[in-house]
Amino acid sequence: MVTSAAKERLSSEAPGHVARALQLAEVIAERAEAHDRDASFPFENFDDLAKAGLLALTVPAALGGAGAGARDAARILTIIGKADPSTALVLSMHYINHMVMARSPRWPARLSRKLAKETVEGVALINALRVEPELGSPARGGLPATIARRTETGWRLSGRKIYSTGAPILKWYLVWAKTDETETRVGQFLVPAGLPGTRIEETWNHLGLRASGSHDVIFEDVVFPLDYEVDVRKPEEWKAPDVTQATIHAIFVAAIYDGVARAARDWLIRFLHERVPANLGAPLATLPRAQEILGGSEARLAVNARLIDSFAAEFDADLPLSATESNIVKLTVTNNAVGVVEDALSLTSNHGLSRHNPLERHFRDVLCGRVHTPQDDSTRIAAGRLALGI
Repeated sequence: MVTSAAKERLSSEAPGHVARALQLAEVIAERAEAHDRDASFPFENFDDLAKAGLLALTVPAALGGAGAGARDAARILTIIGKADPSTALVLSMHYINHMVMARSPRWPARLSRKLAKETVEGVALINALRVEPELGSPARGGLPATIARRTETGWRLSGRKIYSTGAPILKWYLVWAKTDETETRVGQFLVPAGLPGTRIEETWNHLGLRASGSHDVIFEDVVFPLDYEVDVRKPEEWKAPDVTQATIHAIFVAAIYDGVARAARDWLIRFLHERVPANLGAPLATLPRAQEILGGSEARLAVNARLIDSFAAEFDADLPLSATESNIVKLTVTNNAVGVVEDALSLTSNHGLSRHNPLERHFRDVLCGRVHTPQDDSTRIAAGRLALGI
């Protein structure tokens, strides 16, 4: 019998980075349960990703990276997301920032080259720290409470960032902050991790993605160079979304949760073949109800694959895309993923919710897709307003 997992394995003609990701995913998947149980950060996964050349996947080839586009990056994130979505989430944020660096004229070239060199040579991850206790997600508007004060010797940063994914391993923070200037500006400052006045408060104790290390990062008068200002503008100049960032963020997040759903689907198929109730005298796989529900899951996953692959390919081809459309793709894929896991639970009863089986973990992880920015209500409202012309 050819399993679904086997069908998904790419041929020997697949790009080298995909083959390396598939091989590494087996090891990462073996570690996932323990990291989820202990809410421990999977440092060893990133050592392995670095050795496999996968941390530099979206670094431009001219700077020593693989120069991969959104389509290949999404494939890698689905593979790693299927093994451990916490690891994939940290990886996705790193990929996004390097793709934006390569495309944005606002990123200082000197800093882009520096960060590219570091990630090619080792484990040097970056993520954007944006969310705050009072502000919530900047995607919903408002100015940050985090303040950058300009002095003769450098910027001095104070504030608290929550949900800082990958906090234990990050080497660079891209901090969303406002200035204390007469005319306030707001934007991104590149802050090296570990500077005096910086501390991580281990607040992350979540239902899902428990190994993502999404703790609070606190800055207390942290000094960093003046030329580490990346993109700081007047508040009104931030009203239009960064289409590059919004598009790849939505696609990459969608790919991760699609991976979770595929892990749940593969476990379900094994369960349906192996589970033989005494009153049935045959595997659950022989029941038309099980076949129909699984078929519905296959339909959802087929739609997901087409949406992610085609949209990412259009991004790579520089076709005109909109943030609203990419957010709709994320909404559709993540809700399909949740539906796949919920259907798996409907066929497995208590077995599916037992901590002895990974389906329970997949269910907790996939639910995070619904609250992951961009959230469903924001996407629907934006799409509705666009359709109404308001």
